[in-house]
Amino acid sequence: MMLVPRRNDFDLWDDFFNDPFFSKKPEIKNMKTDIIEKEDSYELDIDLPGFEKSDLKISVEDGYLTISAKKEESNEEKKDGNFIRRERYTGECSRSFFIGDDYEAEDIKATFKNGILALNIPKKEDKKEIPEKKYIEIDD
Repeated sequence: MMLVPRRNDFDLWDDFFNDPFFSKKPEIKNMKTDIIEKEDSYELDIDLPGFEKSDLKISVEDGYLTISAKKEESNEEKKDGNFIRRERYTGECSRSFFIGDDYEAEDIKATFKNGILALNIPKKEDKKEIPEKKYIEIDD
């Protein structure tokens, strides 16, 4: 029995050979992020399936919020056989977002539950005054 997805543009040949299994570089689908703007904060929900809380590091430096995740490869060998295909991700990945120089690590709250890292970043008032527009006269 073969499970085939229902799509109008389904082409078994293209899907088979465009699969990451046949590619030299692995397909990385980690750290898909949703960013939600609320009245007083921004919320980021980042998918990190398969990672533990201890695998994650979050830092703020030079106006950038950086999330890093590192998954060590298990040295256990399967006693029942050899891998034919291995798709579960091991290695490191990271993602950075520019949030501005006004933030410190203490300003950001983080929780990790069911493979989703949730970050809450409070909005800060813009300290800069908006300068008045000055127009340049055009000579005849």
